[in-house]
Formats: sequence, C-alpha cells, structure tokens
Amino acid sequence: MTRRLVSHLRYAALAVPDFETERDFFVKHWGLTEVAAEDGLSHLAAEGSSEPFILRLRRGEKRVDLAAFAVADRSDLEALAAKLHAEDVQFVHEPQELGGFGGGYGFRVFDGDGRVLEFSTGYQTREARKIREREPIPAKLSHVVFNSANLEQSAQWYIDHLDFSISDSLTRPDGASMMHFMRCNPTHHSVAIAMGPHHSLHHLSFEMRGIEEWMRGAGKILRSGARMIWGPGRHNAGDNTFAYFLSPAGNTIEYTTELSVVDEETWQPHRLNIKDVSNQDQWGTAQEMSELIARESFNDIDKGLFVAPPV
Repeated sequence: MTRRLVSHLRYAALAVPDFETERDFFVKHWGLTEVAAEDGLSHLAAEGSSEPFILRLRRGEKRVDLAAFAVADRSDLEALAAKLHAEDVQFVHEPQELGGFGGGYGFRVFDGDGRVLEFSTGYQTREARKIREREPIPAKLSHVVFNSANLEQSAQWYIDHLDFSISDSLTRPDGASMMHFMRCNPTHHSVAIAMGPHHSLHHLSFEMRGIEEWMRGAGKILRSGARMIWGPGRHNAGDNTFAYFLSPAGNTIEYTTELSVVDEETWQPHRLNIKDVSNQDQWGTAQEMSELIARESFNDIDKGLFVAPPV
C-alpha cells in the first residue's frame, strides 16, 4: 500500500452571513470553545482535541472556505506539493509560513470541484483534556462530507491525487453509487462524497466521547431549539452513531461516536444498498431515509468554488 502523505483531517472553515448567531450556537449549545476571535472571524476548538481549532467561522456570503488536513513534516509536505504540481493540480498558494491562528507551514489547492484544501505541518497544538463521563461536548472533528453533481469524478480526484481509499459505498437499488466513504488513515472515513444536485457542503460531523455523551448531546441540542433532521441511529458504513441537526445558517451538523477503525491490510470495501434499511440505520430507531430528509443536506449551492477565501 502506498504511504500516504496526508495524515488526518484538521479543521473545516465556513463563511456564514449571520456570523454572531452561528458562533453563539456552536459555543453555547454545540460545545466548542472559542480560542481566538477578531471582527467577523472565530476559531473554535474541541476540548478533547490537540488541534488548535477544528472549526473556523467567518462573516460573509455562505460558502465552504476550506477543509484542512495535516501532513507529518516539512519533507512530506514538500513531497505532496511536488506531486500535486506534477499532476497539474491548481494551487491557491505555494508552501509558505502560515499567518493564521496556530501558524504552521503549508499550502492550499483547489480540489477537482473547486473546493479549497489546505495542507499543513508544524502548527501549534493545544493541550487536550479528557472529556468527562456524561459531558455532552465534542471531542474532535470526525469527518466532512461534500455533495457533488459528479460523484465518481469527485471521489476519484481524492484517490488519484491524495491517495485516499474508498472504505465503503452506498448504492441505489439499481447498483449506482450514491456515496463514497473515504479514508486517509485507518479511521473508516475523514471525507465522504455524496451524490447531489450541485456541489455543496453535505455535513460536518463531530465525535463524542461515547454513546452516553452522544445521547446526552443530542438531547441538549434538541432542547436548544435546533431541529433534528435524522436520527438518532447507527449507520452500517463506518458503524458509527448519528444524530443530524441544522445549524442556524442551515448547514447540517452531526454528533457521532464509535466510528470504526479498519485493518488496511485486509479491509475490503462494501457496496451497501440503501433499499436495505439496516444499511441506513442498524438500530431502526431513526426514521427511514427519504427524499425529504436527503433534501435537507443538499444545502445551498457553494458560492466558493474556485474562489480562494480572503483568509
């Protein structure tokens, strides 16, 4: 197996029009900690993660600003940059010292659909703490899922250029793919690509300490007045629990836990037919997936494709 140069998912960055409302929701209800702030820009950390932050919010027209990934060291980062240059990937900027919160050394590119991806190393970390028993706050960012109007092409870009692997796929009854779960390390997926009517954010997922904390967190968010779109339940692909909500900006966000870790030497991808409801939810506690539920996560068309964010 090829040694991957990308080690793990670091953070996601979103722009939202009603910045204060979105930030307040993530701090007061979702359970993140604001660690750096300036006018119209907020960096939010998870108490259980050593990443300096896992979510960045910016005041602006709604879009995905970027998804950020870690690389082990400068030699790997330079090797990745050289590889992507040789493959004619479009760069936003070359490897350089990063001036944003947490610092580090890195570069940005556009993926095949025009989303901005950042790769970095040598950034400052924070002291993570153990999440307490029954404490209903996220431990880390689990994964990010994108909608794509060109599912196979979008997924293949991550395979060809970043050496991601497909762990499992969801399919329609006719066998056509609906979603690919993709990994850059033994964790089942850090990125997934879903078939949608346009390119957009499908959802961001946040890992909880365990089942008890996940359930208490879901109840806490319901009491905040946020609407649960789907859940609570347990997926087949990844074997993780799910509870999906809408943030004030209309982005789908998930509490999850117990995402599987695979043996990469022996793991064989599964193609899971959504007609089998147990592939959607093993427990049968969530409502059956429907067109109405799916439509919630189509989200607004991403206005940030092939446009670098201002920060």
